[in-house]
Amino acid sequence: MTTDATTAASPRPTGERPPEAATTTSPHLGLGRLYLRRFLRNRLAVVGVVIFLLLVLFGAFGGRFTSYAYTDADFAALTQPPSGAHWFGTNQGGNDIYACAVHGLQRSLVIAVSVSVLTIVLAAVIGSGAAYFGGRVERVTLAVIHFLLIVPSFLILALVSHRLAGDWRVLIVVLTVFGWMSTARVIWSVSTSLRERDYVRAAEFMGVGPLRIILRHIIPNLGSLLIVNLTLGVVATVLSETALSFLGFGVQTPDVSLGTMLADGASTITSAPWLFAFPAGLVVLLTVSMTFIGDGLRDALDPTSVTGSAGGRR
Repeated sequence: MTTDATTAASPRPTGERPPEAATTTSPHLGLGRLYLRRFLRNRLAVVGVVIFLLLVLFGAFGGRFTSYAYTDADFAALTQPPSGAHWFGTNQGGNDIYACAVHGLQRSLVIAVSVSVLTIVLAAVIGSGAAYFGGRVERVTLAVIHFLLIVPSFLILALVSHRLAGDWRVLIVVLTVFGWMSTARVIWSVSTSLRERDYVRAAEFMGVGPLRIILRHIIPNLGSLLIVNLTLGVVATVLSETALSFLGFGVQTPDVSLGTMLADGASTITSAPWLFAFPAGLVVLLTVSMTFIGDGLRDALDPTSVTGSAGGRR
């Protein structure tokens, strides 16, 4: 038997598609539709998406429905309850609470999404890099992570943010620097098994560089973990920013965030409850919606979950 005949008769490796099949089907598209169908089965997750989109629309376009800016002061209406002129009422300085709520939601969303994305990127690179290189790099990285986890990061966040006058850009940097460790450790633990996979070894055999292997072969296989942590990270960041601003260490006046609005309304919660109720409602809606979305994504991307099964339904 000739070499050509042997080659033609040899079976294809498991999982390899013929060229013509690869052009007529799209496994990635089919997988995406499967995840979407699982996600849509979770009714709470769908409700979370609707609430989150409404909040984004309110933050983006809500300012067009009022003639007041968040810095404008109506001295003829100090601490007034909701009315036709001021839908959410006014505070002690005559600022329109509706305009402040729109701007505060914008600021909190920008901070939360930015910190969550930057934290996931930093955690993915550091965690997967430590797992891939192993040895001394892994030991040093884990030692740094464990040290930072026991440091009272909230106190450092408060001191740094307050010293730098509460600039929201600085707040993003500080929250990112002290927010990646837990996620990085989880990613490291998962990546320790991925570094032994055949496709990683094959890439090493072909001379592919370590950075390219980490970015192209390890991190993409952590997609479900990264997506879930991204959505839940938004919740954690909103709560952190709100707590810091509530204590006076976050966003500072004349800027406004949901946390600063809660701080202003806490002292008058009995005499002027609208100052606290409206920003508190936005914080609750934002955190609940992102929690529902995170749970829905986790169930959709996990084939062993109840909603991920063929007949599962919530």
